[in-house]
Amino acid sequence: MKGGKLLNVSISTISLQDKKLTDAHLSQKWKSINWYQVEKSVNKLQTRITKAVLQNKWNLVKRLQYLLTHSYFAKLLAVRRVTQNKGKRTSGIDGEKWLTPDSKIKAALSLTGKRYKAKPLKRVFIDKPGKKKKRPLGIPTMYDRAMQSLYALALHASSVKR
Repeated sequence: MKGGKLLNVSISTISLQDKKLTDAHLSQKWKSINWYQVEKSVNKLQTRITKAVLQNKWNLVKRLQYLLTHSYFAKLLAVRRVTQNKGKRTSGIDGEKWLTPDSKIKAALSLTGKRYKAKPLKRVFIDKPGKKKKRPLGIPTMYDRAMQSLYALALHASSVKR
């Protein structure tokens, strides 16, 4: 009690939308994503970046790249690309794999460039075809791969040949 009055502590700072995203709903949310709409939205931003590059509007290019790399749809697409490629079952040094819809949506929500620093690579030696020697292979973490994919979406649009 403060000054004879009861404090109202039942008010939550979490939005109703965030309350709905419990673990049970996360996997359902991943399964219900409209990938056509996601790709269309990302492609639209990439087209705007390409047009800005062709017009030499570099400040606009930077702003649009920022929008793309912070876009929810671009993050979803980056996680999807990482989890559907050939190395999807190969974990990095942290041992983390994104195999379930729940882990995929959590990964997309956690992708952020704030204080991002890539983790060391997992070193594996694989056979060279037709030889007895082995060659080294560096395997990044799933998070690092998703970040690379996210920024590749923005950079690919700006690498237009004139």
